[in-house]
Amino acid sequence: MKKNKKENIIFENVLIENFAAEAKCISRIEDKVIFIEGPVAPGDYADLRVMKSKKSFMEAVAFNIRPTSSYRTQTICSHFGTCGGCKWQHIDYKTQLDFKTKQVVDALERIAKVNLPEIKPIFPSSETFYYRNKLEYTFSQNRWLTQAQIDSGESFSRNALGFHIPKRYDKILDIDHCYLQPDPSNAIRLALRDFTAANNLDYYEQVRQEKGALRNLVIRTASTGDLMVVVQFAYCKPEDIDLVMNFLAEKFPEITSLNYVINTKGNDTFFDLEIVNVKGLPYIIEEMEDLKFRVGPKSFFQTNSKQAYELYKITREYADIQANDFVYDLYTGTGTIANFVARQAKKVIGLEYVEMAVEDAKVNSQINNITNTEFYAGDMRKLLSNEFVSQHGRPDIVITDPPRAGMDEPVVRTLLEAAPKRIVYVSCNPATQARDLALLDEKYVVTAVQPVDMFPQTHHVENVVRLDLR
Repeated sequence: MKKNKKENIIFENVLIENFAAEAKCISRIEDKVIFIEGPVAPGDYADLRVMKSKKSFMEAVAFNIRPTSSYRTQTICSHFGTCGGCKWQHIDYKTQLDFKTKQVVDALERIAKVNLPEIKPIFPSSETFYYRNKLEYTFSQNRWLTQAQIDSGESFSRNALGFHIPKRYDKILDIDHCYLQPDPSNAIRLALRDFTAANNLDYYEQVRQEKGALRNLVIRTASTGDLMVVVQFAYCKPEDIDLVMNFLAEKFPEITSLNYVINTKGNDTFFDLEIVNVKGLPYIIEEMEDLKFRVGPKSFFQTNSKQAYELYKITREYADIQANDFVYDLYTGTGTIANFVARQAKKVIGLEYVEMAVEDAKVNSQINNITNTEFYAGDMRKLLSNEFVSQHGRPDIVITDPPRAGMDEPVVRTLLEAAPKRIVYVSCNPATQARDLALLDEKYVVTAVQPVDMFPQTHHVENVVRLDLR
């Protein structure tokens, strides 16, 4: 151990011992656990710069990495190690799957502490690159330069169109090629970057002073071949908007939904702003089986379409819905799961916090001629009450797909009182899912567990659990 000039503690030549949560690894030094960020893997050796030291643990960043791990594989992205999008790209896919399964098992055993059936092997993704149907890029005057770029002595534009550097909201990494979304995503981004530079259009500067024209670029693709582009402008002249929109329409005739939004707020969210459609339809169509789903600029849709289909099939199988069953779909979003299972059920009620999503859910029922669904918007803690159940009917089956924070305790309590015969719990966070399963254990037994990999090259994992009334 030594200290550098800034009094940071540095440990040299440390063996990386194991994987940890949140795409980190761990080692043990002087009886302390040290959580390590950086592109390391168990079996590597690295120097560690301690960023935080507590009584029982430390947090550190790895550098001077000696890559000797047997879990490693060749990376393909030139931005790996700087961009935070694919933090596990250096880990072979089988190992990624193994650790994601371990995450689920550890959460359910250590947090839920309930009786568990045999946990099924994780359902892998058929595509490990180019699997996303949506990406958001940011325009910025605050480009992040890598150490190699700085050392090169070359002069680089301060403009960037790409992704936020992890933990540095003020800096954007300019992206040459992203392996997450299929063509023509990269072509659109690069062409727009070159066009805006050639026409001296300002990029947005939010950190020191809010100025500049171009702010954000959203690209959505669909399995049907539909393609949506949304350009977000800040302080921009109408003629500049026309210039950009006309360029995209002419350069990329395959765009089926071309839109823009003007946003002068302090953040990039545009759910409360008007979207202007300038070409094609104001939505794209996604398909699953014989169902069609409208996806608008503000719609939520699972970002891995192919794997979402597998996730929903598992959910439907676990729900085991019969013709006379009444189903609640909690946190229904745009009603994808609700509509996906509706034809097996007598009736499905979907509950969701976002009013706009509920409107999308209703439209998705209409365009598929589904007439046995109802959707309601409101704060789930208040919406799903004993009064709601009394008014609308006790569910036979509940499907719940909450955000990462899991279900609030009042929601769990209402489910316990309603006592449906079966609950299918879809989660993107096994830790909060496990917490909720511990509460549901009062009346329910876990009868099936199926992890699903929705996001290869990352540590994120989905998990589907079936619970049956005791």
